[in-house]
Amino acid sequence: MVDIKAPASLAQDFVQFAVESGVLRFGEFKTKAGRMSPYFFNAGLFDDGARMQRLAEFYAQALLHSGIEFDMIFGPAYKGIPLAATVAVELARRGRNLPFAYNRKEAKDHGEGGSLVGAPLKGRVLIVDDVMSAGTAARESIALIQAAGATPHAVVIALDRQEMATEGGQDVPHSAVQYVRNQLGMQVCAIARLADLLQYLQQNDTSELRAHYPRVLAYRQRYGVDEGTM
Repeated sequence: MVDIKAPASLAQDFVQFAVESGVLRFGEFKTKAGRMSPYFFNAGLFDDGARMQRLAEFYAQALLHSGIEFDMIFGPAYKGIPLAATVAVELARRGRNLPFAYNRKEAKDHGEGGSLVGAPLKGRVLIVDDVMSAGTAARESIALIQAAGATPHAVVIALDRQEMATEGGQDVPHSAVQYVRNQLGMQVCAIARLADLLQYLQQNDTSELRAHYPRVLAYRQRYGVDEGTM
């Protein structure tokens, strides 16, 4: 499968937006894989209307540039829920009115019941999420979509960390994005990648931000994946 990248200018604008919003932070953070990362991306901090609107614009621009065709949008609980809703609104504003759905972590045993909310899952489904670390959320979403008789077709994320995934507590020579794209056969679109973050830090006019470049680069050199693998 082809690696789908957003335009360089869009990726740089997004990284700047994430840094200025306090969503992309620098320091020392422990990842799910147990690594000490010099940066952390927390999409939950896009926490007001203006930021969510701007975020949805980035997603929509990246998707429209990618050329990926899809019939509906799915947001995995929990962070994917507001992302799916706002991206659907932004795409409708741009002339593409599509249904969307999301899931609950626990199935509801009253009212309409079940674990799915929104439009019925059918056709080619786009999964909207923030990052993909281990690919667990993507696999869970894929299972839900397939169980409903629909086709998990593509994934769009805000940031591709471009680092090795872990399986059974061991590093593997591919990222979660590469696994989903090459092993599961789904298209993956990312607004920005770690390479874009490194470029932003290296070229930034602020010495405080440029100072983070060596540590982020060292992390990339240690845990980064070979983009030509798989």
